[in-house]
Amino acid sequence: MPLSSGQRLLRHDRKLGARYVAGADEAGRGSLAGPLVVAGVLLDYDVLRGHRVRPLASLNDSKQVDPEERERLFSAVMGAATCVAVRIVPAGSIDRDGLHRSNLRCLREVLHELTPPAEACLVDGFRLGPSAPKHRAVVDGDTKSAAIAAASIVAKVVRDRVMRRLDAVHPRYGFASHVGYITPGHTAAVRAHGPCDQHRRSFNARAYADDPELELVLAGAAAR
Repeated sequence: MPLSSGQRLLRHDRKLGARYVAGADEAGRGSLAGPLVVAGVLLDYDVLRGHRVRPLASLNDSKQVDPEERERLFSAVMGAATCVAVRIVPAGSIDRDGLHRSNLRCLREVLHELTPPAEACLVDGFRLGPSAPKHRAVVDGDTKSAAIAAASIVAKVVRDRVMRRLDAVHPRYGFASHVGYITPGHTAAVRAHGPCDQHRRSFNARAYADDPELELVLAGAAAR
């Protein structure tokens, strides 16, 4: 019988031979609006067996899972994880500090926050520098490692919940449907109403075209 997605991801991490395995990932890097959310998840493979591991059978990269299943997996991850850490970076901070710098900083922070310290730290794609815990950058890690996939689920679900709340505050933009990513409807709304305080002014997007108030901002962002 072929392995389920969760069994395959868990097998990857178990092969590391470590009891405590941490994974870190983010959601919202490519979004025009809303925060960047970074999550870290610590799994204890000495206790992750039987009834604790069965709910993770369908664990997968958050992008490969529909919203209803992501919510179920979020609960499963929260029940199975030894520790979970989350950072939320608002749009204004992304514009001020830069997206990539904000992302790396938060990935370092969530790995440091996880306790007890992991014997193996896995990050989806990025090297975090010497100030981070010793870690391994895994290309497409959310499709290979259970710990990274679990972090991707947590980051995505938390971010989607935030965007649904922001939709109630800014109903013109349809945040609940596209969760801040660029769609024809989102672009049309930004051009019709202008960006709100949840839009990343440093994102050089067509939605901002011909907006004179943003010309200097975008020029400054391009120079950074």
